[in-house]
Amino acid sequence: MPHKVRIAAGSFIGSLGYYFAVRRKHIVDVNLRLCFPEMQEEERRQLIRKNFRSTGISIIETALVWLRNPAQFRPMVTIYGLENLTSARDEGRGVILLGMHLSTLDFCGAILASYIGFDVMYRKNKNKLLDAIMTRGRARNYPRAIQRDDVRAVVKSLKQGKIVWYGPDQDYGRKHSIFAPFFDVEAASITATSRIARMTGSPVVIFTHYRKADDSGYEIFLSKPLDNYPGEDERENATRINRIVEEAIIRSPEQYWWLHRRFKTRPPGQPRPY
Repeated sequence: MPHKVRIAAGSFIGSLGYYFAVRRKHIVDVNLRLCFPEMQEEERRQLIRKNFRSTGISIIETALVWLRNPAQFRPMVTIYGLENLTSARDEGRGVILLGMHLSTLDFCGAILASYIGFDVMYRKNKNKLLDAIMTRGRARNYPRAIQRDDVRAVVKSLKQGKIVWYGPDQDYGRKHSIFAPFFDVEAASITATSRIARMTGSPVVIFTHYRKADDSGYEIFLSKPLDNYPGEDERENATRINRIVEEAIIRSPEQYWWLHRRFKTRPPGQPRPY
């Protein structure tokens, strides 16, 4: 398909989701109410629509890089800061490529990997067919895919000098998490990010990526390694990472994965909001 047709097809998928995925729309609505309490009703409704549109487009984008050679889409993507990642890798201590679940993750991740390979972390899908498709796609685009709870494998890859994509922005339950503010709401935030960085001495580079506002292409941003990370206080470490995620979301809130139940794990005595 021409690019404009792909965007239109993804938008249509997103529209179907907006009208028929009632439970997911409720989750998005709750997340936005918690994170942006001052947002007006109509503004929030429009943001939900845009979020479903972005999610629909991401389905088409993901299919592209799972079924075709991602390198052929390089002309559509501008990368800022690639030298930050290559120089961090060249230090030989591995690199934690700190990412987040923006809707362009699979597409832009595959494009970046076509320039510089990196291992990825993932969660198995309960649907066996979808899991098989996803596993095949990751195998085509990345040197190695590591299950999210296999910290030992992550540490091993980093100690071998590899780059590992790591996404700390979802609710992985009470185990190995502490509560830290995320948009001023206490959220279960994993401590593995700082623990892995401390164990390996690996620099942390922030990886963000967006679809342009006019849908004409994509932008990837790679930061310089974080200074003075990790610190001694785990709550402060988690809060710092959460703020980095917040900044990435605010840049284009419709492109974040609000479909995830970010606040499902609550402090003692607080009810789940979903």
